[in-house]
Amino acid sequence: MKFEAVIFDFGGTLVRSLPWVEYEKTTEEIAEILSVPRDEFVRLYFKHSERPGKGEFTSYQDYFRYITSLLEITPTDRQIENAAENLLESTRKMVDDIRPDAVELLSWLKSRDYKTGLISDCWTDIPELWNETPFAQLIDSPIFSCHVRMNKADIRIFQMAVERLDVSPENCVYVADGMRSELANAAKLGMHAVQILVPEEIDSAPTRENWNGPTITALSEIKEIIK
Repeated sequence: MKFEAVIFDFGGTLVRSLPWVEYEKTTEEIAEILSVPRDEFVRLYFKHSERPGKGEFTSYQDYFRYITSLLEITPTDRQIENAAENLLESTRKMVDDIRPDAVELLSWLKSRDYKTGLISDCWTDIPELWNETPFAQLIDSPIFSCHVRMNKADIRIFQMAVERLDVSPENCVYVADGMRSELANAAKLGMHAVQILVPEEIDSAPTRENWNGPTITALSEIKEIIK
């Protein structure tokens, strides 16, 4: 089979994702900044966290105000801004932690006329930071869940990705760390789904899927798959 395109996940794939405990720690810090009950805030924050990724909130600030309204607490504008700065710092930490072979692989793909795509389950922070990354010049068609108002639990986002690249699913490789059934949905559509599985990065993330298909431990291994 001749592959024509490779579509990537972002966090955990092109860049290393933060360990789940770091997400929990950041959320606890935000609760402290907002002066709200920590455990209840953390519970509600993660309970509703898919909603910003589907475009229901246009900023951190809006989401913080929504969660604190559920607690019937109104933080000050300064508290809201400080909390937003804290979360953005955490996001930048992830975005800047680029896998050492990511740029080289994408450059190699482009030099050989493979089409490249991206599907990221993300809040508005990732598309806002996107043009600061080296990937902006190497990915033909990035799709951000907050813009298309669906995440990778919805198989339609994979259909959208292949349509935008004008390739058939069977001629496309999808590479991801495996969250929210993304690998299963990509394979269900007909894509060749490959999990990047780095043993020391496996954590207790509640959205991690149980994948029994092909795996790699480094992005550079994609070269062997598509030859």
